[in-house]
Amino acid sequence: MPAEASLLCKDVGPGPLESSPMADPTPAEVQQYIANGLDCQVLQVEGDGRHFFATIVSTEFEGLNRVRRHQRVYQALGERMREQIHALSMKTLTPAEHAAAEPQHHHH
Repeated sequence: MPAEASLLCKDVGPGPLESSPMADPTPAEVQQYIANGLDCQVLQVEGDGRHFFATIVSTEFEGLNRVRRHQRVYQALGERMREQIHALSMKTLTPAEHAAAEPQHHHH
């Protein structure tokens, strides 16, 4: 059955039979995924491939509590990324919150 042979050499997504783990995502990749799914004013991602810390400032967070904001970010990341990232801590802020939190605005 030639059809089956051609299926085997195609790498179609992560299957349960994958013995080699997929490469850990880089902070740049995580940042790219978030940026693709979320309109961010500020987006910084640091991490070591397993644990990430993201600072995200987006107007989309306005009116959402912290849990909803985090859900919004995970939604942007998508399932494949969520499986690969073992831990993601994030600071989710609206532009107004971010401006209020900036220390250099105290010189009035």
